[in-house]
Amino acid sequence: MAIHFKAPFFLTQKLLPLISDGGRVINISSGLARFSLPGYSAYASMKGAVEVLSRYQAKELGPRAITVNTLAPGAIATDFSGGAVRDNPDVNAMVANNTALGRAGLPDDIGGAISSLLADGSHWITGQRIEASGSMFL
Repeated sequence: MAIHFKAPFFLTQKLLPLISDGGRVINISSGLARFSLPGYSAYASMKGAVEVLSRYQAKELGPRAITVNTLAPGAIATDFSGGAVRDNPDVNAMVANNTALGRAGLPDDIGGAISSLLADGSHWITGQRIEASGSMFL
């Protein structure tokens, strides 16, 4: 897990000379940093740290008009956790039953959210945690 957390910090640090003024940084967190499920404490703690890092980066990179935000996906039908949300009907149903939109997320849901944060119209959004979870556990 330590390597996973270090990645956003060191990657951004290395790329800063290549990021144009007015550029964007998007770090990835998780809905698990907002709600608690047994067995995910180490993962969720690191994602919480990514959220704090993003706020600091937003403040530090603001003078260059570089925005930094955190996108926090909810339960998405991917390989995460052995593909449980995607491949286990019981897990998928639990997610759907606890999500305002009544389904598990899809990879395209997250891609669309990232595209929105990269769009020209989002230049005034920085230092924010944006959750893309269909309002899971609202």
